[in-house]
Amino acid sequence: MKIHFTKMHGAGNDYIYVYTPDNPIASPEQTSIEWSKFHFGIGSDGLILIGKSDKADFTMRIFNNDGSEAMMCGNGIRCVGKFVYDHHLTDKEEITVDTLSGIKILKLHVKDGKVNSATVDMGEPLLENKKQLATETGGMIAGEIEAEGQKFIGTYVCMGNPHFVIFVPDVMQIPLTEIGPKLEHHSLFPERCNIEFAQVREDGSIRMRVWERGSGITMACGTGACATAVAAALNKKAGRSSDIEMDGGMLHIDWSDDNHIFMTGPATTVFEGEIEL
Repeated sequence: MKIHFTKMHGAGNDYIYVYTPDNPIASPEQTSIEWSKFHFGIGSDGLILIGKSDKADFTMRIFNNDGSEAMMCGNGIRCVGKFVYDHHLTDKEEITVDTLSGIKILKLHVKDGKVNSATVDMGEPLLENKKQLATETGGMIAGEIEAEGQKFIGTYVCMGNPHFVIFVPDVMQIPLTEIGPKLEHHSLFPERCNIEFAQVREDGSIRMRVWERGSGITMACGTGACATAVAAALNKKAGRSSDIEMDGGMLHIDWSDDNHIFMTGPATTVFEGEIEL
């Protein structure tokens, strides 16, 4: 059975996209593992399945490259918007997408008949969740955590998935491949956690690197950028509007007065193809 797929990325955070009404996939967990392998598969951070919905315009399911299912992906959902518009599955420039972290609203920015970027209402940040953070309150702002004999000061923010944001003088000096997995699996995080290291620069922008739960180092993380912007505001390192630069590019984050987070960034198609399932 041949499956038609589209390889896309948002600021370097790349996934394999499949429209499941035309290309059903019975075992997305194992398929994501196999297809995500570089050299032996397509190569990606994971697999995103797009489907029909009776509650929204479309559905989105996200599978990391280790086969685990994610609740939300900010970079991925922008590419979903581009996919459905560019493939003529909708002609609307504002759509809704049903995810495991709720229904999200996307405003698509169209140029020459194609989507080149999108703004996503990511909802409200959650600062306390005892299932995701093993503290007395389920929250932590500028709290201490220890790993590999080092102490870090971090802030917990949930954007549908858990994030722990650590501000440091220089993100490039952090041994992310060593520290990332230790913090992801730290006892403080019962459901594991996405880890962001962030550096506030002189021009006010924030340089961030991420270790994603279930994927490892990725070029960008949309929910992580949102969490970083929230953590920066909570710790008085920035206002409620931030430019977050990651390895793969820049996202603009606004924390509005109604407590919603709005994320704006690019969506890019790399190539399309068919693969045996």
